[in-house]
Amino acid sequence: MAMDPCEFDRRYGEMQRVVNAHLGRAVDASNGEETPDAVQAYIRHTWYRQPWLLAVAEQQLREYARHPPGRLRLRLGEYYRIPDVGLPEAEIQDWLVGLADAIRHGAGSDTAPRPCSPQTHWEWHARFPELGQLLGGWFSQDMPDEFVDHMAALDDYLGSTSPDLVARLCGELYEVLALSLAEEDYAHAITELGMEVDPPAPYTAAAWLALVAERVADSSSPEGRSSASQGGREQP
Repeated sequence: MAMDPCEFDRRYGEMQRVVNAHLGRAVDASNGEETPDAVQAYIRHTWYRQPWLLAVAEQQLREYARHPPGRLRLRLGEYYRIPDVGLPEAEIQDWLVGLADAIRHGAGSDTAPRPCSPQTHWEWHARFPELGQLLGGWFSQDMPDEFVDHMAALDDYLGSTSPDLVARLCGELYEVLALSLAEEDYAHAITELGMEVDPPAPYTAAAWLALVAERVADSSSPEGRSSASQGGREQP
């Protein structure tokens, strides 16, 4: 029987976020001096948004490492099943303890993590979730078959998405532009966030994001919302 979602979150929710931050990346169970970039990304992101969750993550990781579930309880759905992170099963407990130690050290530091652009795939999506929704959902490799051009795809998003999410997207667009990255880094960013087609010519990645930001901001104005409401549909 699957665990109640509230109980799952209480026991494993934040631990799952820490583990998810490592998916697709090389994992090392050794406790060296240097904190791996995946857990650094988790600490950095959580510190600036919900710092109290660092203590929750540490507690959940240590508890799981102290009392790993047996196969029967995993099969019954009573415990969180750690996905394959590329480590032998015998090394998982030490890895979890190492993560807990790194999070405790980060949470207990007198100095906040230095702000920077996202450094991992997980951190890009954690920091810019609605931008990832737009780029991954409307600008996949199928976009040319579904829409006349990039602006038509953007207008479809704007006409089918609730205003609060559009406002969130607007903020995320200006935040990502405020990072002032090099052009190649913006190209990398939109790829990390799920975009599978090139920006329309002659725009670079950064210039296209600026164009999108202007269009989204215009749609958030009273006049833009009135126009969009005449042909909108439910969010996909």
